[in-house]
Amino acid sequence: MMTASPVDSFDAAIILGAMVRPDGSPSPALARRVELGVRLARDGKVAHLLMSGGAVRHTTPEAHVMRAMALQSGLDPDRLHVEDASRNTIGNALMSRPMIEARGWTRLLIITDACHMARALYIFHRLGLKARPAAAWPETNPGPEWYMAWLREAFALPWTVIRVERMKLRKQA
Repeated sequence: MMTASPVDSFDAAIILGAMVRPDGSPSPALARRVELGVRLARDGKVAHLLMSGGAVRHTTPEAHVMRAMALQSGLDPDRLHVEDASRNTIGNALMSRPMIEARGWTRLLIITDACHMARALYIFHRLGLKARPAAAWPETNPGPEWYMAWLREAFALPWTVIRVERMKLRKQA
C-alpha cells in the first residue's frame, strides 16, 4: 500500500474515529490514531487535523475526545477541526467533504488503523476525496483483538462496496 513519503506535506489529515470507552476515555485505536496525527502535525508534515467521528457508543462524539487529546498535546486549536456527526466511515467521508472543500484543502491524508485503511481509502476515493494513507500501528503486540479487527475488515469490505456503489448509482439516477 502506498504511504506518504517523509518529504511530503499535506493540507490536512483526516483522523477517523474509533470507540470511546464507557468512561469517556479513548480506546487504544482512537489513541494511536490521534498520536500519529499529532506527531505528523508537530513534524510539519500536516497543517491541520480534521477529527471525524460522532457519538456512536458513547454520548461524547469521538471527534471531541480526539480534539481534547490533540489540545492536551499542545497543538494550536486553530489547526484542529471537528466533524462530529458521522457514525461510520462512509459518514466520515460524506460529512468531512464540505469542510475540506470550504477550506480548499487538496492534499489529504487519512489516518486510521492499518487494518481499516484499504476500506477507508476505497470509500474516500469513490466519494471524491483523494487522500493518501497514514496507517496507525500498535507499538506492541496487540493480541487477538488486532487479528479479529483484520478479519472484521475482510468481511466488511464487500458490504461496503455494495453500499457505496448503490449510493453512487442513486446519485446518478
